[in-house]
Amino acid sequence: MNKPLRRIAIFCGLLVLTLLLRDNYLQYVKADSLASDTKNRRVNITRYSTPRGDIIVDGKAITGSVETTGDYKYKRTWKNGAMWAPVTGFSSQAFGANQLEKLEDGILSGNDDRLFFRNTLDMITGKEKEGGSVVTTLNAAAQKAAYNGLGSKKGAVAAIDPSTGKILALVSTPSYDPSKFAGSSDKDQEAWLAVKKENNPDDPMLNRALRETYPPGSTFKVVTAAAALENGVVSDIDDATKTPDPFQLPQSTTPLTNEHGDCENATLREALRVSCNTVFAKMADNVGNAKMIEQAEKFGFNEAKLDTPVRAAESVYPEDNQPQNALDGIGQGSNRATPLQMAMVASAVANDGKLMKPYMVDELKAPNLDTLETTEPQELSQAVSGETAQKLQDMMETVVKTGTGTAAKIDGVTVGGKTGTAQHGLKNSEKPYAWFISYAKLSDGSSPVAVAVVVEDGAANRDDITGGGLAAPIARSVMKAVIDSKK
Repeated sequence: MNKPLRRIAIFCGLLVLTLLLRDNYLQYVKADSLASDTKNRRVNITRYSTPRGDIIVDGKAITGSVETTGDYKYKRTWKNGAMWAPVTGFSSQAFGANQLEKLEDGILSGNDDRLFFRNTLDMITGKEKEGGSVVTTLNAAAQKAAYNGLGSKKGAVAAIDPSTGKILALVSTPSYDPSKFAGSSDKDQEAWLAVKKENNPDDPMLNRALRETYPPGSTFKVVTAAAALENGVVSDIDDATKTPDPFQLPQSTTPLTNEHGDCENATLREALRVSCNTVFAKMADNVGNAKMIEQAEKFGFNEAKLDTPVRAAESVYPEDNQPQNALDGIGQGSNRATPLQMAMVASAVANDGKLMKPYMVDELKAPNLDTLETTEPQELSQAVSGETAQKLQDMMETVVKTGTGTAAKIDGVTVGGKTGTAQHGLKNSEKPYAWFISYAKLSDGSSPVAVAVVVEDGAANRDDITGGGLAAPIARSVMKAVIDSKK
């Protein structure tokens, strides 16, 4: 072979080798990323070529699929979509998916590796591929009570089973109906743009229960009381606390006052009952910033990776200077919390100090209903000792019996709670947030539900915005719904 031909042969051989390497790279190295690339139209065509599996609540599907025309054969549907959107998220032919619809897409679309054998058999027999189902921990009655309770108000509700961590209700308002943009038409495009934050200042796609953090206001006083008891700053909840009224913030000339009640030298029980700012600011100062952070973290604060499996925003108790730490102790400093986080605080108190990891997926099932995966309850921490938990319960139950939380009373049930009215905006220029956290305890000593409610009611008169007035009745209805559903 002459030299020019040999060069051409070598060059052609290199080209073939390059093509083989490129082909193997695409098939084996890049296969997964290409298969999941949102710009890969064939992925969506395959995803919506068969009916999608369902998301299940109380044994019933809250989702479905309907046949359409065009490249995408089926599109997603929801029952009471706006009520369930904070749980399911959306699944759209044009705009992708989020929350459970995205996280559990492999099961719902039938493409999960655990369904490979069944899919192979179906292909051989000519049977249409089916998606599996996601069985949630949600309680339909509690979800409805929370959604109806919030109504047209902006806010959120999170409810948890304290003994397991199962999420029983997760509501955010205003919400959106994911069915309205599940397809790929111009009408779907209009519906999608209408709920985007840049076009809608109410931001209906924001999951306020999981993804929004608020100043926790006086509900945080439960955490401050826990820190004081755990660190020996106070031992008996009925002993006078030697607190002046007003209380001068440390390193400051600013006096801190109280909204109501006789708070000078108030006991810890009385201070929680009427929500004394002075007592809890002084206690946070006595405990110190480091110990306050330590206690808050035992309740779940400063955890950046809390997955339910939808990831919750991080609730924060920061390193702060002395005056700011005192304000943190009454929930009006730099600390911020999601409604889920404050429900975790109430649930840990109700569960004798043991904090369970919150979760909303109970089981993943194959199309033939075989169980593929079951979520087991997991302990996150012993937030407080059993003795401290009992004292916190005693105080929170007093709040509901004779204090600021009487609107949460349920006949025949022991209810513990804490109200909060959190200031926000520069120099408290905006209307405050109304908070309420609570738990219900049955006659056998068990606690089936703990709840956190936050209401941003822009329509209410400023003086009418209180945790006891706006948020406590919603919490009551959610707790009662859970209790009644177990009868």
